[in-house]
Amino acid sequence: MAVLNVNPTRMELTRLKARLKTATRGHKLLKDKQDELMRRFIELIKQNKKLRTQVEQDLKDAFDEFLLASAVMSPEILQEAVAFPKETISVDIKKRNVMSVHVPVMNFIRKLEGDEGSIYPYGFSQTSGELDDAISKLYAIMPELLQLAEVEKACQLMADEIEKTRRRVNALEYRTIPELEETIRFIRMKLDENERSTITRIMKVKDIINKEA
Repeated sequence: MAVLNVNPTRMELTRLKARLKTATRGHKLLKDKQDELMRRFIELIKQNKKLRTQVEQDLKDAFDEFLLASAVMSPEILQEAVAFPKETISVDIKKRNVMSVHVPVMNFIRKLEGDEGSIYPYGFSQTSGELDDAISKLYAIMPELLQLAEVEKACQLMADEIEKTRRRVNALEYRTIPELEETIRFIRMKLDENERSTITRIMKVKDIINKEA
C-alpha cells in the first residue's frame, strides 16, 4: 500500500491519527447505513413483487370484462362511450426521507371527489353492464398502479444510494484507511530511527567528553 507524501514529524503523526480515527468511524457509520439500506431494499423488492402480481391479475380481470363488453357492443358505440371522460385526475407527489434517500409519496387528486358516477363517461341506455364492470375494475386498480409506481421508483433510488454507499465504504476500507495506517507506521519508524540516531550521537559525545576528562 502506498505511503502518503507527508513529512515524518510528530505533528504530522498526530494529524494522521486524527484522520484515521475519523475515517474508521465514518467507515463504520457508512457500513451500518449500507446494511440498513439493504434491509429496507429487500423489503421493498418483496413488496414490489407482491404488488406487481396483484396489479397484473387485476388488469387481466378488467381486460376480460372489456372483451365481454366488446363482444356485446359494437366497436363504434364502445369507442364513443369512452371517448370523452367526465373525471379529471391529477397526481400529487411529495417526498419522504428514508436513510438519506428522498423517495416519492404519490396520491391521486380527483376533480369530482365523492361523485362515484363520474367514472362512467356515458349514459347507460346504449352500453352494457360488462362495460360498467370493466370501468369499475380499472378505476379500482388505479391506486394499486400508483402505489406500484411509487414502490418501483423507491427501489430504483434505493439501489442507486446503495451503490454510492458501497463505493464509499470500499474506498475507505481498501484505500484510505490502509494508506493512513501505512503512513502512520512509516512516520513512527522514521521517528524511532531518528530517536535512536540522536541517542547514539549523545552517547558518542559523552564518551568523548569522558575520555578527555
